[in-house]
Amino acid sequence: MEITKNIHLLTVTKGSYSYLILGDEPVLVDTSFPGRGPAILQSLRELGLDPKDLAHIVLTHHDVDHIGNAKTLVAVTGATLWATAEEVPYIEGRLKGQGARKLIQALIRVDRPQVERTYEAGLLIGGLEVISTPGHTPGHVSLLYGDVLLAGDLVQTKKGRLQPAPRLLTWDKEVLRTSLRQVGQFAFQWVCPAHGEPVRRGSLWDNLLANI
Repeated sequence: MEITKNIHLLTVTKGSYSYLILGDEPVLVDTSFPGRGPAILQSLRELGLDPKDLAHIVLTHHDVDHIGNAKTLVAVTGATLWATAEEVPYIEGRLKGQGARKLIQALIRVDRPQVERTYEAGLLIGGLEVISTPGHTPGHVSLLYGDVLLAGDLVQTKKGRLQPAPRLLTWDKEVLRTSLRQVGQFAFQWVCPAHGEPVRRGSLWDNLLANI
């Protein structure tokens, strides 16, 4: 599903959406739950992209429903796998999540990828600007492409409204609130989360901030 020019939601990843950005250096943002690698590759082909032409895979954070197919997709496409330094030990399995994350990681097994490159806020990857948005996890990032915010798990949508990520899976609620306020200062018209459907920003971000 095309959100705006060159930005596509991969419907086969419903439940934890991945997004494809078809610029000069095609980028896949997040890789959804384990087992969806073949469906993601087929979606790339249906959108006219040879998987070998995928330049980058960007992981917003380390949760299993975001890194689930990273190893498979890197092996097939040869794309560069990116994440923040804070997230890499969790992505590669050298550190374990705590609380509910620990249970989820025990229930949902992932082939752990090796992150090739790390990034910092302000870096451009295939035309996407990296925005540091910790809170859900220590090194969570969101990405800005034109007037579209690819939010990862910074927010979710439900019945057309924006909500913060669930408290049960929030690493630090105060840090998350700070990230939400800071991101609200950027100019964007669309919010594309991993959980829930993309929405036009309108007054939704202001309403979100008023209720956190």
